[in-house]
Amino acid sequence: MTTFLHFLTSWHFFKPKFLTLIMAFGLALTGVSAQATDFDLMAKKARGQTVYFNAWGGSPQINSYIVWAGSQIKARYGVTLVHVKLTETADAVARILAEKSAGKTRDGSVDLIWVNGENFASLKRQGLLRSDSWAFALPSFSYTDADALPGIISDFANPTDGLESPWGRAQLVFGYDTQFVSNPPRSAEELANWIEKNPGRFTFPQPPDFTGTSFLKQILLEVSPDKAIFAAPAREADTKAALAPLFAWLDRVRPHLWRGGVNYPPNYTAMVQLLGDGELAIAMAFNPAEFSNGISQGILPDSVRTYIHDSGTLANVHFVAIPFNAAAADGAQVVANFLLSPEAQIRKANPDIWGDPTVLSISKLDAEDAAAFATLPRGRATLGPADLNRTLPEPHPSWVGVIERAWMARYSGNE
Repeated sequence: MTTFLHFLTSWHFFKPKFLTLIMAFGLALTGVSAQATDFDLMAKKARGQTVYFNAWGGSPQINSYIVWAGSQIKARYGVTLVHVKLTETADAVARILAEKSAGKTRDGSVDLIWVNGENFASLKRQGLLRSDSWAFALPSFSYTDADALPGIISDFANPTDGLESPWGRAQLVFGYDTQFVSNPPRSAEELANWIEKNPGRFTFPQPPDFTGTSFLKQILLEVSPDKAIFAAPAREADTKAALAPLFAWLDRVRPHLWRGGVNYPPNYTAMVQLLGDGELAIAMAFNPAEFSNGISQGILPDSVRTYIHDSGTLANVHFVAIPFNAAAADGAQVVANFLLSPEAQIRKANPDIWGDPTVLSISKLDAEDAAAFATLPRGRATLGPADLNRTLPEPHPSWVGVIERAWMARYSGNE
């Protein structure tokens, strides 16, 4: 009898909490169900649409991956994906802006765009993006964790506000040929010392090439005593003093660069070819798997390996976004959701396919998908996750143009 009375007393105490838990669970299920239902309805509307995906087309591996994604999307949703290959993302941004200026508010030429950083900031600032926070409502977004990876909701210190959906991660890594370098330099200061002792064996792509500008940002963050200033928009009054440590470093190493710092490779492809030919001993890339890809393609020797600086290296997230006047907005959301799905992210992370790190939280995946990530092959020159856990945040996108213009004014054509 005492036990029964204790049960009744306990039930009376726990009943409100129990009911609250049941209601919360039910609401959660309802939310998931509503999300799935909304997406299913949108997917039905998207059937038959053609999505023009404007994305950089300079990598055969990435191009092939997009072809695969298109085949899967076509088979499952009846949506046709057309890859519009770009040399510069800014070209598509300019096209969207021109359409808005011309009053073309529907049936735009761009349905989906691969974007981040300065280009996203420009699109957002000028009201050129779909503005209903669509990215947060994608079913696949539930596999992400913004607490673990804040970059999925903050693009170069600029809140995404659901205007773009995360697609992948990138981090600057250095590649070196072990035939010539046994102990690679692991800081900006060590790198400067190494360049002085090994003239002609190092360079970087000429800004505004993405990899070249990224290298400048890396050095800037390492040598600057006040890194906090770069998290805020650039102010003209601050730029000269803020960039002074970078230019002091560059002035020091420039005479010892490849071709005396008079000429620079025009892009990453040209630079990595110099590494493959043995002219350079150290290079850099903004994809941890890039040097492994170069080895598998026969561009680089088997002796190339990668490393990062002890203080970390520049890292960011890249996204896909839908313009305000997209002709196939429903189809574009279907594509974005598939690109963020565990299946697509697992394939993308495979170094034999692309090697682009995932933006998903492994803890939010089922056991099968988590195991698939755990058993992915890793290229011989690719660092593991534990080696890539030291990162530096991207400066505010407004600094990109400031750095590039200042570098070109100081060095470009200055023979």
